[in-house]
Amino acid sequence: FMISYDRLWGTMKEKGISQYDLVKDYQISKSLIHRLRKNEGVSMNSINTLCKILDCNIEDIATYQKD
Repeated sequence: FMISYDRLWGTMKEKGISQYDLVKDYQISKSLIHRLRKNEGVSMNSINTLCKILDCNIEDIATYQKD
C-alpha cells in the first residue's frame, strides 16, 4: 500500500500557498516537503499541521492507493 500526497500540491495552489511559504512563513522543514514529494512516510502531526495551515481536510492532502 502507499499513501500519496499528490492532492497536497493542488490544494496548496488553490489556497495560494507555495512550498517556499511553508518553509519561510510556517516553519515546515525542507526535509518534510522532500518526503511529501517522494510519497514517503510522514507523521500524523505533520499532516495535522498542514491541514491547519491550508484550512482543509486530510483527503485534500493525502489518498490511499493499493498496489
